[in-house]
Order: sequence, then C-alpha cells, then structure tokens
Amino acid sequence: MPVLMEKEIFINRIIAANYEHLSAIQDPIRGKILQLLYKKQLNADQITRKLKKSGYKKAITTIRHHIDILKDSGLIEIVKIEELHGGITKYYSSSIKFLDFTISDDFEKNYSKTIEKTSLKLTKIVNSISKNFPKTRKVNQINHNHYVTIEILNRAITNVLEKK
Repeated sequence: MPVLMEKEIFINRIIAANYEHLSAIQDPIRGKILQLLYKKQLNADQITRKLKKSGYKKAITTIRHHIDILKDSGLIEIVKIEELHGGITKYYSSSIKFLDFTISDDFEKNYSKTIEKTSLKLTKIVNSISKNFPKTRKVNQINHNHYVTIEILNRAITNVLEKK
C-alpha cells in the first residue's frame, strides 16, 4: 500500500499536569477565574462582576460551581473568611499563574538557538536533580521521576520569574 503522508514527530514539550487539574481547567471560564485570582483575593461576587466585564455573563450560582471545581482540584483555595451583614463571605486566591497563549508558527525558528543553549545549561541541573532518584527501569517510575523533575524546575523558574 503506498504511503501518502508520513511525518516524524519529535517530543519538544512535556506538559506536567494531573487529570484533576486538566479537568478543572477544561472550561475557559475556569481559566479566566484562575487568571483573576493570581495574586488577588476575590469573593464570588467580585469574580462574577469581573467576569462580566470580560464578556462572561454568568449567574453567581454558576460562578460558585466553577469556583468549587477549581477549589476541589487544588488550583484555588479559600484565603479569607469574613462576616458581613450576618453572612459569611469567602475570599479565594491561587498560587497558580495560568498562562493562556498560543505559540506562533515561527517559534522554533526564532528561538531554536536559545533553546539549544538553555538545554546545555539545564543538562547539568537535571542530572543533579536525577541523582536523588533511585535507579530503575520501570517506565511508570521513570515517568514519575520526569514529572517530579519538571515540577522542581517549574517551581524554580516560577521563583525566578516572579521575583523580577
């Protein structure tokens, strides 16, 4: 049978997320809520108003549902509870900086040299991290080690970028 198209795929990105996080951000409004809560404490009413300004016109009950999903997944948390007019108001925030961008088609061309240079420098760091893991040939353990390595690097890079 003649081959009409064939393309070799090279792994150039690893996404480190669990299914709970992926499920929680599958709705665009939840991604927007994450962005709103970055370095801010907002209650459900404030979130609803800010979302309306961004074009998301949803009832507060719907927003509370989305907040609960994000809270249950660990992406946001309650950071303050206050009593107001005989009721309880919860304020939420996130330790996640959710970036929602699309990479341009010429990304590889524009940044390939930078990626190459950075990869050489990161090799030493990754090898240093890997020394902490037991030697194994089990695929699941190797993948877990990769996940932990990426999480360590992600948090270290976040520390650097957030201090700028």
